[in-house]
Amino acid sequence: MQPLPTLYTERLILRPLELADAEAVQQQFPHWEVVRFLNARVPWPYPADGALSYLRDLALPAIERGEEWHWSIRLKSAPEQLIGNVSLMDQTDNNRGFWLAPAWQGQGYMSEASAAVTQYWFEVLGREVMRVPKAAPNLASRRISERAGMRLIRSDEDDFVCGRLPRDIWEITREEWRRLR
Repeated sequence: MQPLPTLYTERLILRPLELADAEAVQQQFPHWEVVRFLNARVPWPYPADGALSYLRDLALPAIERGEEWHWSIRLKSAPEQLIGNVSLMDQTDNNRGFWLAPAWQGQGYMSEASAAVTQYWFEVLGREVMRVPKAAPNLASRRISERAGMRLIRSDEDDFVCGRLPRDIWEITREEWRRLR
């Protein structure tokens, strides 16, 4: 398996997650604004070793198996500061996920990071379709999918950190994605 590359956008560096990122993730991740619309598998309240356990036991082994691809999000202007995470997953109806620390939300960083990993999904990994689940009330995440040309294909319910909510599944095919570029 090839090592996961660092990706660059206009304003961001997407660096492969590593165990050394655990402390920074632990500082930036456990905020209600970040976790409330994430899947209920995320423990809440977030444990003191939550980031270390997640990286060591779940994310890094999944990268090694070639089932998931995880990047830390960093500003080119401050590359030492981890501000979020964006991931790709080889799972049914769950191919991309992300979070961004509150101080950096609402500035277009997640749209930029999502575009970079979506390109990786289609062009490097050669996937035919991307599906992204999200809590229906998560309007900011919905806007990212809409701006990227994704379409809502199904709604159901799921358990999120904040409770049981309607869940939307968004989709874009490689052909649609290429047409929009």
